[in-house]
Amino acid sequence: MKKFMNEPENFINETLEGLLSAHPNKLRSVREDNKALVRADAPVENKVAIVTGGGAGHLPLFLGYIGKGMVDGASVGEVFTASSAQQMLDTTKAVESGKGVLYIYGNYSGDVMNFDMAAEMAEEDGIRVETVIGKDDIASMPIEQKEDRRGVAGIFYLYKLAAAKAEQGANLEELKEFTEKVNNQVKTIGVALSPCVLPNVGKPAFTIEEDSMEIGMGIHGEPGIEKGSLQTADEIASNLIEKILQDYGNEKVENVSVLINGLGSTPLEELYIVYRKVSLILKDKGIDICKAYVGQYATSLEMTGLSISLLNTNEEIRSLLELPFSTPFHEQSSL
Repeated sequence: MKKFMNEPENFINETLEGLLSAHPNKLRSVREDNKALVRADAPVENKVAIVTGGGAGHLPLFLGYIGKGMVDGASVGEVFTASSAQQMLDTTKAVESGKGVLYIYGNYSGDVMNFDMAAEMAEEDGIRVETVIGKDDIASMPIEQKEDRRGVAGIFYLYKLAAAKAEQGANLEELKEFTEKVNNQVKTIGVALSPCVLPNVGKPAFTIEEDSMEIGMGIHGEPGIEKGSLQTADEIASNLIEKILQDYGNEKVENVSVLINGLGSTPLEELYIVYRKVSLILKDKGIDICKAYVGQYATSLEMTGLSISLLNTNEEIRSLLELPFSTPFHEQSSL
């Protein structure tokens, strides 16, 4: 194992210290252990607050999306481990301004259990909470069991659109309803070429043979749906896009946003090669692309691989995608 770190047990603590030191104008901690971070200007008055969270090892997911035009706060656990209910509650209290709080997080058992517990504790303290659980990973369950699907890179769209809608003045119930509609229009599938190494373990979390790849592998190394020989970038793009479009079934898909996400070690050049083919496929099918995102949005330490997400849009979604946001990892200015 080769990593730029000190003692493995300090990996996350020192990551959080570095993040806070680098971005004091964007982030602040509300706990001594730094595992509950919020916007530097939180709480924001007259706005529903948005909170997320989950295990570390996926930067910029989750806490990398804290900022103006994005989420208000995030709790963070150890690598690939859910944060605690208390950490989530502390985050909730630090961002709530009287309009309620919307929880958005991925569909993993530990996160669901602890976020539910935090919501109950928040309600006891007089804070209204609603929840939307990201379920965009089409490889994790068939369409008949879509409610059990995992949440992966497509959760970026939930953050972006919910936050934009909140800034327009949507109340908590309206925001939950809108975000659920977006949730149903986001679909993601990934492919992995090499494993990641957990700092406190010191060896690969799983194995992928040389010259092989695995389609549908999860961001924690959950088993995929297809193993086989390494394909070209064009073949991979075609394979993944076809699976996503099939999952939309009979839904009308005419205008989409595309997210090409690197899983940690994939060069940006390779992501753009894949995007090139995705754009050609969609154009050939008569599907317009309103906005493209290419880069690292939900990683798995140093895993080599990528995922493709499509968001089926309408006029409102397209207008909200254009609104500005600013986080430690990403910046988008208004047109």
